[in-house]
Amino acid sequence: MAMRQTPLTCSGHTRPVVDLAFSGITPYGYFLISACKDGKPMLRQGDTGDWIGTFLGHKGAVWGATLNTDATKAATAAADFTAKVWDAVSGDEVLTLAHKHIVKTVTFTQDSNCLLTGGNDKLLRIYDLSNPEAAPQEIAGHTSAIKKALWCNNDKQILSAADDKTIRLWDRTSMEEVKTLAFDTSVSSMEYVPDGEILVITYGKTIGFYNALSLDLIKTVEAPAPINSASLHPEKDFFVAGGEDFKLYKFDYGTKEELESYKGHFGPVHCVRFSPDGELYASGSEDGTLRLWQTAVGKTYGLWKCVLPDDLGTENSEQLYPSTPEIKA
Repeated sequence: MAMRQTPLTCSGHTRPVVDLAFSGITPYGYFLISACKDGKPMLRQGDTGDWIGTFLGHKGAVWGATLNTDATKAATAAADFTAKVWDAVSGDEVLTLAHKHIVKTVTFTQDSNCLLTGGNDKLLRIYDLSNPEAAPQEIAGHTSAIKKALWCNNDKQILSAADDKTIRLWDRTSMEEVKTLAFDTSVSSMEYVPDGEILVITYGKTIGFYNALSLDLIKTVEAPAPINSASLHPEKDFFVAGGEDFKLYKFDYGTKEELESYKGHFGPVHCVRFSPDGELYASGSEDGTLRLWQTAVGKTYGLWKCVLPDDLGTENSEQLYPSTPEIKA
């Protein structure tokens, strides 16, 4: 009998959820941050979806959110022309970085000392967080709004995707463009996988995998619907994708075969990411919710408890499974 996927629903946002990110694994587990058009990014326990806190201070839609590796800092990008850095333990605002237009993307270096931003003014900016008063380094080249910018190659290079239908690789030291990929349509998302230097991108119905250092194509996979986001499992055996038809798709990375598809959201899926341990993936949607999905359906993990069909009628099932968790985080 096939196990049924039961996603955990994380409510609390009042507008579409447009970005999400996990921290690394810390001594306290791992954490999940969500960016939402309601202007109130939220921090959650990653494995359960339990709400920890809301970062209050933005005066417009939040388009991007990220956590540093150990989940001590958060950063957000917003339509109020600012990026903000937060203390992710206390929830306090640490810095406001003023921009000239809407900010769409933020990402920390591995040592958390620098923040990379990008947005509608077409510039990449690198802020030294130990000296926030100093003017940021600026990298120009894109001819339309920047959607996503990521550090790669041990923070020595930068990858950026923009509405000019290009992805560009930059050298951090020289601040020069190393290589450009051009597409027929705008790239909707980008994920960087440091282990193996893999770049995962989505455009139209296509999920593309590239070598992040050379930008050479590894493979492309066509999905049944336009895709807004995709994420590769840490073990690289499969990947998930979500988009305009409200569904989440799981594909075999080796064979490109569609393994499963699930419908749970009531609107297009804007973002999807695997947890750092690969046990679940999180999705954010136009419907204002995040959902957490099990990678291995039926496994006991987080709030999911495996109940074998044979045990349901047995007398000692009460002792075996004393509590059935409420599937709502």
